[in-house]
Parts: sequence; C-alpha cells; structure tokens
Amino acid sequence: MRVSLFITCLADTLYPSVGRAVVEVLERLRVTVDFPAEQTCCGQMHFNTGYGPEAGRLARRFVETFATSELVVSPSASCVAMVRGHYPRLAALSGDQGLIDAVAELTPRVFELTELLVDRLGRTDVGAYFPHRVTYHPTCHGLRMLGLGERPLALLRAVRGIDLVELPGAAECCGFGGTFAVKNADTSVAMLTDKVRAILDSGAEVCTATDSSCLMQIGGALARQRAGVRAMHLAEILASSEHHAAGGSPSVGTGALP
Repeated sequence: MRVSLFITCLADTLYPSVGRAVVEVLERLRVTVDFPAEQTCCGQMHFNTGYGPEAGRLARRFVETFATSELVVSPSASCVAMVRGHYPRLAALSGDQGLIDAVAELTPRVFELTELLVDRLGRTDVGAYFPHRVTYHPTCHGLRMLGLGERPLALLRAVRGIDLVELPGAAECCGFGGTFAVKNADTSVAMLTDKVRAILDSGAEVCTATDSSCLMQIGGALARQRAGVRAMHLAEILASSEHHAAGGSPSVGTGALP
C-alpha cells in the first residue's frame, strides 16, 4: 500500500513530531508513505470564518495535489472532516463540474489515521509500547463528523504497558473550535476549565487525542497550571516503542516521559 501524508497546518508549523510519528507507524507496518510538497491548508479556518471563496480555492488545490494518490492519511480528524464533509458543498457552489467530479472521486480515499489503521489495514496492535497512564479525549470532529467511535480506543488498548483510564465527560468539547476560541474567549475558557478538571480527576499522566488543535488548547492550560500532565497526539503514542523508552534514538520526538 502507498499512502500520501496530508500533514495539516498545525503539524507543519508547530507539531512536526506528529507527522514524523505517523510516518514511523505506517512504515513499521510496511506502508510506503509519500509527501506531496505542493500541499497547503485544507481551508477549514477560512470556511468556518465565512470565507467561502477562499476555502474553495484551497479545496481545489488539495484535490489537484492529491489527485493521483492511492490513499491520503492525515493526523487530524477536523481536517479530514473538512475534506470529506464540506468539500462537496464547496465544489457544488463553484459550479465547476470538473471540480465536483474530482472531489467526489478523491474524498472517499481520504482517511484520518485511526480509520486507515483499523479499517484499511485491519490493525489495532501496531507494536507500540508506552508504560504510562493515559486518558483519551474524543475531539468533536472525530466524534460527531467522522464517527471514529472505538477505533482510537482499540488502538490504545493494544499498546503494551499502557494504563488507559476513562475521561469523565469525555464527549464534552474542550472549547477550542478554531476561531471560536478567539471570538468567544470567555466561553472557550469555561469549557476548557471543565475539560482540564476532568483530565486531572482521571489521574492520567498523558491526555491524548486525534487533533493537535484540541491538544494545543488542552496542553496550554495544563502547562499554565503546571499540572504535570502532558498533552500528546495519539500518533506519538503509537510510534513509541521499547527502543525509545530505553533511551534509543528519539526519531519521532518520542512519547516516552521522564
């Protein structure tokens, strides 16, 4: 199998270790990964803020960039939800039948990481080792738009050494919502406060999720409180191994904690 990596803006600019982790996990499973350098933003921020034509141009670029890809994988449930959930509408609004057809042909081949691992590769055990107490936050796009369900949890349960604990009120939003956190800061902070309290109540060392955006929101609050809890993308946990834990080369900016 050959897969093209859609890295997303946040991973590209702020969390490159997440992209490296995705590659390490897939290559461990003998999947060939390529990286189309022409890729840019999926347009989610523009779309959610009301800039439809700008989002449409980014959708067109995405489709052109990945048109020849066998499959596309991304470590972001929200970006995949944008592509699969909103590109058809943007294409229809453009009135360009060529774009409409191209979107319809490409979007079924775009997968969030856990979908690709569980549904296409049939794997839950990816050879990971992570001896820490972890809780999982199901992000809104992953939970409600993609319907990821048990896929992330099945992958986590198969990680050797992990102590997976339930997150109270897991389905509640962390308050990020992209520009929502900027436009409605007080509401966002109130929601984040509830989420952080639930994470601390779980007793976890690590809070994981399938979106770097939500983890940025949660991790910022945990860091400001010096809570001693780390926010960590699911891909980084899956890329961790006994070699990393034993002090081997941290090729993915490893998930092994001190």
